[in-house]
Amino acid sequence: MSFSSQVKDELCLVRPSGCCKTAECYGLLLFGRSFSAGSISLQTEHEAVAERYASILRQVCDVRPTVSSSGVRREMITVSLPGEADRRRVLHAFDHSTADIQLRIREKWVERECCAGAFIRGAFLACGSLTDPQKDYHLEFLIPHLPLAGDFMALLSGRGLSPRMVLRGSAAVVYFKESDHIEDLLTLMGATNSTLELMNIKIYKNVRNKVNRITNCETANLTKTVNAAVSQLEAIDKLTKSGRLQTLPPALQEAAALRQDNPELSLSELCGLCEKRITRSGLNHRLQKLVELARQEG
Repeated sequence: MSFSSQVKDELCLVRPSGCCKTAECYGLLLFGRSFSAGSISLQTEHEAVAERYASILRQVCDVRPTVSSSGVRREMITVSLPGEADRRRVLHAFDHSTADIQLRIREKWVERECCAGAFIRGAFLACGSLTDPQKDYHLEFLIPHLPLAGDFMALLSGRGLSPRMVLRGSAAVVYFKESDHIEDLLTLMGATNSTLELMNIKIYKNVRNKVNRITNCETANLTKTVNAAVSQLEAIDKLTKSGRLQTLPPALQEAAALRQDNPELSLSELCGLCEKRITRSGLNHRLQKLVELARQEG
């Protein structure tokens, strides 16, 4: 089951009070497939959402929706009101005229904070989706009516959220990319368990990324140390074969002997083996001097 379906399952289990039930019904209607005198319907792949839509319409508007399904590989469930009288009843219940051309949110149904959350829940059930947070943070509402999308943006912004909007064909996509805002939105809609799961996933991803960064840094440092040691050993071998190593100052000869005897040790570890105290940078300078002298050998 996808994370989006999981969230919708949880939202379908929320039991709203009277005013919030009406607000959620309004969200389902406005953001469904159609909401006009000629057609009121919702189309979804999610069985629980279809049942929620049909049930809440019966309870709030006292109408009898019909349910049908189509498709072979991908079943699509359609809930609709075939009766003209039922459609007029629903439109009238939410102060919409049968002559409305543009869909707009009627503020009276979302004035209360609890009702705003219920309305947004209905909108998400009707047209929302959520990407698997293991892969990416992305929650969106696909809204075919631009004025309605503008009203919805204002409603979300008024709740301290920061939605973005982009056009996808003739429809508007109102979306969130920040995990914190998605968590706040899920909580506002009533999906608290999904909020906690998202937070746990984010913590896990942050820890995993930190470990990867540390591992990559350590690997890079180890590679750098190994490459340096190889260069130094090659230089020492060249100076030894040419007979020049024996003519160098004792400090350089000591550094060469330390590196030859301990090819796998880091500079800090080599410093601890020196007879006289020497800093890491000091020992590194001596070894680099050996590499430079070997390069001069041609």
